[in-house]
Amino acid sequence: KLIKMKKSILTLVASTFITGTILTSCSSPAQKVENAENNVMEANQDLDKANEKYLEDIETYRKESADKIAANDKSIAEFKTRIANEKKEAKADYENKIAKLEQKNSDMEKKMDNYQAEGNEKWESFKREFNHDMDELEQSLKDLTKNNVK
Repeated sequence: KLIKMKKSILTLVASTFITGTILTSCSSPAQKVENAENNVMEANQDLDKANEKYLEDIETYRKESADKIAANDKSIAEFKTRIANEKKEAKADYENKIAKLEQKNSDMEKKMDNYQAEGNEKWESFKREFNHDMDELEQSLKDLTKNNVK
């Protein structure tokens, strides 16, 4: 009987301990809802910050691109002035090349103006392609003006 009684008491103590542990470790449904709401609020704040940073990046990049395009326009105008006294054949060749560069510069400006925010991944892809095209345009402009230096 004593052994049976010890087992019963031990079982009762163990059950009480386990039940107490479970009850104290579980959150109430209200706490779970509150924790979930807090997590959602934090996630929304992080998303808002990331979106704000993304839109700021687009705006900064637009300004930088506009500056580059304006600098290209200025270089083209200066080059046109320098070739004004060239021989007819050379002048026609330069004017043809300049017209192509002006068109490319104008296309780049339109491309930037028409860009719509579509998410960070597409933005990064757009920037890579735009930078590549802009670098090519700037290099073509430099090459053309170097060839005409007297």
